[in-house]
Amino acid sequence: MPTVTQPQHQQQQVLGFKRILVATDFSDASQRVLPWAFAIARHYGAEVYLVHAIPPDAREPITVDPLPKALDRDWTQAEESMRHLAGQVREHFREIHTLLKQGPASVVIPSVIQSEGIDLLILGTHGRGGLKKLVLGSVAEELLRLAPCPVLTIGGNIPAAMPVTGDFQRILFATDFGPAAEKVLQYALSLGEQNKAKLWFLHMVPPLPIVNVGPEPYGVPTYTGEELAQWEATQRQESQKKLKQMIPLENKLAFEPELVTVTDFLPEGILTVAAERNVDLIAMGANRTGSARTAAHAPWTVLHHIIAEARCPILTVTA
Repeated sequence: MPTVTQPQHQQQQVLGFKRILVATDFSDASQRVLPWAFAIARHYGAEVYLVHAIPPDAREPITVDPLPKALDRDWTQAEESMRHLAGQVREHFREIHTLLKQGPASVVIPSVIQSEGIDLLILGTHGRGGLKKLVLGSVAEELLRLAPCPVLTIGGNIPAAMPVTGDFQRILFATDFGPAAEKVLQYALSLGEQNKAKLWFLHMVPPLPIVNVGPEPYGVPTYTGEELAQWEATQRQESQKKLKQMIPLENKLAFEPELVTVTDFLPEGILTVAAERNVDLIAMGANRTGSARTAAHAPWTVLHHIIAEARCPILTVTA
C-alpha cells in the first residue's frame, strides 16, 4: 500500500457501514446518539445493534457459582432498561438487535465488534463543552482508541438544531501524516464520493518551539520576524505537497478537495478551521501512543479537547 507521501494511482476502495453498534449506558448522552445511528443506517441500509456492558460487581469476584444477588439485580435492571429502550427504538427503527454482556465496557465492546462483524461504533459523551476529563468520560475515549473499527463520537457540544443526517456534505479530514492517516483517508474519500461532499484536507503546522526576536541571550537561538515567516512558509509548502499527494489520481469526488495548512496550536486550529468551514463531520486518526487506558486518562489530550468542543460529530480510526 502506498505511503501518504506518494501519489495513489489506484481508485479508492468504496467503504460503507453495514453493521452499526451503539454502546449505551441508558443515559441521556447515549440515547442522544440514536437518531444519528438510525439516519446513517437508513442511508447505508445497515443493521443497528445496541449493547450494554454490565460492570462486574466490585464487591465480589466472579466465579462459576451462581451469580451473587447484587449482580442478579444489576442484570435484571439492565434487562428491563434495554427492553424499555428497544420498545422506544422500534417505533422509529424496526430492525434492531439488543445485546447485554457482563464485564468492563473496554473489554465487552471490542469483543462484540469482532464477533458481530461491526463496521461502525457510535458513542455519546457526557456534558456540554468544557475540558475536564469527566465531561468527556474516560471510558468513551478509551473505547475509541481500542475499537477495531471506525468510531463516530457525538459530543455534548453539538447544537440541538444541527440536522441529524447520514449523508455528510462537508467533511474535514485532519491529518498529522501519522500511522492512522492512511486508514482515515480511505473513509474520508469514500464518504466524500458516496455523498458528493465537499472535502477539506487539513494539516496543522505547529508554531516554532523557540521564538526569540531580538538579541541572542546566553546562546539561545534567535529568529527575526523575517526568518520566522520564511520557516512557516516552507513548512506550509511541504504540508501542501504531502496533502496533494494524498488525493488519488482516479477518484469520483464531486469537488476537488481544498488543501488547508495553518500554523496554529492543536487542537484549537482544527476546531477553528472546522467552524470557519461549517463542516458537519471531522475525520481524524486516534493514534495509539502507549496503552489506550493511559492515553484516555492523560489530561488535555488533543482528541479529548476536539471531541468535547466540536460542534459536529467526529469520526476516528486507529492505526
